[in-house]
Amino acid sequence: MILNIPLAWLQLARQKVRFLVALAGISFVVVLMFMQIGFQDALYESATQVHNNLQADLVLISAQYKSLTSNQSFPRWRLYQALSVGNVESVSPLYLQFAKLKNPIDGLKFPIYVLGFDPVKSIFQLPEIQDNLRLLQLPNVVFFDKASRPEFGPISQEYLQGNNVRVEIFNYNKLIGYKVKIGGLFSLGPSFGVDGNLIVSSSTFLRIFQDRSAQNIDIGLINLQPGTNPQEILRQLSARLPKDVKVITRKEFVALEKSYWTLRTPIGFVFNLMVGMSFIVGIIVVYQILYSNISNHLAEYATLKAMGFKNKYLLNVVFQQAIILATLGYIPGILISIILYDIAKDATKLPVIMSVTKAILIFSFALVMCLFSGFLSTNKLRNVDPADIF
Repeated sequence: MILNIPLAWLQLARQKVRFLVALAGISFVVVLMFMQIGFQDALYESATQVHNNLQADLVLISAQYKSLTSNQSFPRWRLYQALSVGNVESVSPLYLQFAKLKNPIDGLKFPIYVLGFDPVKSIFQLPEIQDNLRLLQLPNVVFFDKASRPEFGPISQEYLQGNNVRVEIFNYNKLIGYKVKIGGLFSLGPSFGVDGNLIVSSSTFLRIFQDRSAQNIDIGLINLQPGTNPQEILRQLSARLPKDVKVITRKEFVALEKSYWTLRTPIGFVFNLMVGMSFIVGIIVVYQILYSNISNHLAEYATLKAMGFKNKYLLNVVFQQAIILATLGYIPGILISIILYDIAKDATKLPVIMSVTKAILIFSFALVMCLFSGFLSTNKLRNVDPADIF
């Protein structure tokens, strides 16, 4: 089969301009797929940043839970009921709510996500929070997400310069803001539903949101004693707790959030649709390239057939052309995508990151796309009759 490659290559490279245009078309489709997959992965990665940075073996949520940014509170007492089950070592409540943070420079207010917890111990796997937990124990001291979008102003820069940074937070239901001091920074990053984050103590959280009751929490974190089987405790808790809450593992918690964005939001549907459309467009582009190439060399193929070459040999030539187009079109496609990923990451602050898995996945898509197009374009070649040509 390797001996046939020069024929496939020479046919493609004979008309250099057409060959380069063909590669440009395939590269464009590769870039489209990379960007769609990149933003789709960024959607899931950013939406589950909080989930992945929580310290918990099991998670207690409302039975009405949809996503992290939708308020679904439940009685705090349910968390203490969970504490009564054997091998449950500790429980921690987590309060969540949107507020508006006033830009200290221009005075404009932008939505920010506030996460409150009892800072007796850290519930986050964030080094900045774990190392400076005592600062959150001070009244009206908050930690600001330095990876937030720039609309909030130069809060991180001012803090890093050693300045005393105070900001004003507004409850959506209040006209008067609540002033807090920036006591530290952490890095979590925005998502498609969140522009920035603040981590505060539960007492500060309840001062900001005075209409919230301490008895209603949004997430309950359950830590088990070492060596405990989480599934066994999950079954016990599910049987013992009322049906207004449900217990899941942290892995299921992450999967639940991804499922929400994939199946229950328009943006998840749009990303899946665009990936599929890019693949179909690629098939059409490559099909036209290969079909045109076969038509232009039909006499040569008929001559080879008259000389005794079987259909299998001729089809191998076309499939080799498809592999060559996929490979050579993929190379500039991935190089352009790496540059665009960096631009998108800087502009959106979303985790649009190139990975080996992503690179292999898109190359596989490109290869399947080209081979399938090659298969479709060979119908004419299978039916060619040397007698009709001559």
